[in-house]
Amino acid sequence: MSHPQFSSERPLLIYLHGFLSSPQSYKCELLKAWLLEHRPDIVFYAPLVSPYPGEAAVVLGKILQDSIDNHLGPIGLVGSSMGGFWSTWLAEQHQLPAVLVNPAVKPSRFMPKYLGQDLQPYSGEMQTYRLAPEDVDKMRQLEGNVVAPLAGRYWLLAQRGDETLDCREAEQFYHGQRQTVEEGGDHSFQGFARYAEALVDFLFPPDNN
Repeated sequence: MSHPQFSSERPLLIYLHGFLSSPQSYKCELLKAWLLEHRPDIVFYAPLVSPYPGEAAVVLGKILQDSIDNHLGPIGLVGSSMGGFWSTWLAEQHQLPAVLVNPAVKPSRFMPKYLGQDLQPYSGEMQTYRLAPEDVDKMRQLEGNVVAPLAGRYWLLAQRGDETLDCREAEQFYHGQRQTVEEGGDHSFQGFARYAEALVDFLFPPDNN
């Protein structure tokens, strides 16, 4: 997607997708469409996140810093799965509000099972890649920068039927933050559209707009 509209006083919502996903993911497209219909005042930006932790950290860090330096309006983050980790990592650095959807708390725990494999993101926008042991080490280093208690303003959206991540870890990690944890569901978070309006109001409280 194109770069966010800097210098605008409109709110800026940055969506970060999960591992092996893309800005064309279902939740990303759903939220984009909802905003176009119901909140066209909000600028929506969903960058393609590199699967390599070191590269992703540099690019996402620059995007956020550029946004903060140049964007005049409020900024909020939404992250799904691995994107939930990145959203928290960025929110802690810049004291931004973030909504985490079935977030990965410690991505380095599941990354080793992908080592040595040819991986292809669902989007098809990138060539096949391979994670190396140093990528896992880099992720562990980045995880060390996100520690409880969290200073930011978060809302955890999780479903206990998540077949990929154990939501109990997220419940514990985001203790003290707003939480909506549902029975059933799955890793994609069934019924995500139900929370679009509340999610936007959480990131950009009406009284502040």
